[in-house]
Amino acid sequence: MEASTCKQDVLQKKNAVLVDGVILNGPITDSKAGEKFVEEACKIIMEEIIRKADDITEKVCEWRAPETLKKILDLEMRETGESHQKLLQLCRDVINYSVKTNHPRFFNQLYAGIDYYSLVARFITEALNPSVYTYEVSPVFLLVEEAVIKKMIEYIGWEEGDGIFNPGGSISNMYAMNLARYKFCPEIKEKGLSGLPRLVLFTSEECHYSMKKAASFLGIGTENVYFIKTDERGKMIPEELEKQVQRARKEGSAPFLVCATAGTTVLGAFDPLDKIADICEKHDLWLHVDASWGGSALISRKHRRLLHGIQRADSVAWNPHKMLLAGIQCCALLVKDSSGLLKKCYSAKAAYLFQQDKFYDVSYDTGDKSIQCSRRPDAFKFWLMWKALGTTGLEERVNRALALARYLVEEIKKREGFQLLLEPEYANVCFWYIPPSLRKMEDGPEFWQKLHQLLEGRVPKYPNSMGLAEFCFMLRRGESRTADEAGQKAGSSGERSTVAPVVKERMMKKGSMMLGYQPNQGKINFFRQVVISPQVSREDMDFLLDEIELLAKDL
Repeated sequence: MEASTCKQDVLQKKNAVLVDGVILNGPITDSKAGEKFVEEACKIIMEEIIRKADDITEKVCEWRAPETLKKILDLEMRETGESHQKLLQLCRDVINYSVKTNHPRFFNQLYAGIDYYSLVARFITEALNPSVYTYEVSPVFLLVEEAVIKKMIEYIGWEEGDGIFNPGGSISNMYAMNLARYKFCPEIKEKGLSGLPRLVLFTSEECHYSMKKAASFLGIGTENVYFIKTDERGKMIPEELEKQVQRARKEGSAPFLVCATAGTTVLGAFDPLDKIADICEKHDLWLHVDASWGGSALISRKHRRLLHGIQRADSVAWNPHKMLLAGIQCCALLVKDSSGLLKKCYSAKAAYLFQQDKFYDVSYDTGDKSIQCSRRPDAFKFWLMWKALGTTGLEERVNRALALARYLVEEIKKREGFQLLLEPEYANVCFWYIPPSLRKMEDGPEFWQKLHQLLEGRVPKYPNSMGLAEFCFMLRRGESRTADEAGQKAGSSGERSTVAPVVKERMMKKGSMMLGYQPNQGKINFFRQVVISPQVSREDMDFLLDEIELLAKDL
């Protein structure tokens, strides 16, 4: 009734226009009300997120089971809109029940903390709502991306190159795989896969899972990904790579790509890039380095040695949203080639976007070297943060994170009940928590048998051809690479472990912190602590160990 009356009032006004029953006079949005809503919502964001970001008395999460949370949030979308007051309450609920990844005790993933400059940059880009494909619609952000890519290329050690920001390191890896294939056989862009030899690529068994996904997505096939053995620290073994390349050639396959990793997801391992590059040069293979996690060490004069040889790569994936806190997502694919290979590979020459007779230099219309059309200006938040902190400030973040990781390692060594998986070389600190009931046992077959049973909630099955002691020592060393090799893989039964998952459940329901765990390459469940956030202090490292002991005291 109210809407009908309003419609009649408008029609009575002079020059009222009605088309297909729709009134066209004036805007339909109440700008004043909208501005007021934005203002009130920004106050909530400031009070509930930004001002509480470094408050350790706040919970990391307010855990609720899915069905309970569905009821709290009132997810139903209705015919008529909700009031602003109800929407503001929904905003508060969303914040309250979301994980606070900016909390100093959020250690769960390879991103954490808050950078205020990149946050403001995100506010700006969200408000402007740009798409980075042509200079005419995104002049500032295209120039910013160009400047950032140029600077990142300098830190890799290339004299020139190309690049583009993508929605995630997984996409950067896929770009690189497709680019390497295009360089190997350019005709594939137009003729497709038919008639091609069996293409194979090589990567370490500790690589990111996106390599398998990319091979599947691009039609290469996961069976054509050769996973190279790693050493006890999770680094690709160059001699094994050489063997597999020769094996592929003898089988009649066509090797085209090696993907090395600089900072593996679990162990934080850095592959020996120089030795891998030697093999790639010998066999004329494209070398891609997935430095999504470890790439930011390039900013540190102290730690850039971890990526020694990266300048020999043909392409590099680097995610500033991880160690440098540029905000998710901020991910670049960088390419040594400067001949326009990216554009040749991905260009579709859409006439409605990339006209060649524009009034400005169309070389700035860089969107045609992306598989996307609409694309976010992710480089801007990295740029504004870099402008604010300078390279020195970014370097300090890397150095401090790795120093805190070293402090945690030394504290683990001092504490009864904690045992390192290995000495870390990056910010990944992997360790076991040994329950009190097992601490007096000697480190031998019986100990690891019992620990495995306790952690997995069952007695492990082992091959009949192998003795129990041999099997337990194999688990300890992590030599059980696959289910077929060991009878079954540690942690694969689906049954709850007694220590790590229970401690994780308790910490989340308490809201005290978040810490990840996993089995890896046959090693039984262990915790993985990742140090990133500049809001983290030494006291937070001490708290982490104290809290695990507290939460597991009855196990």
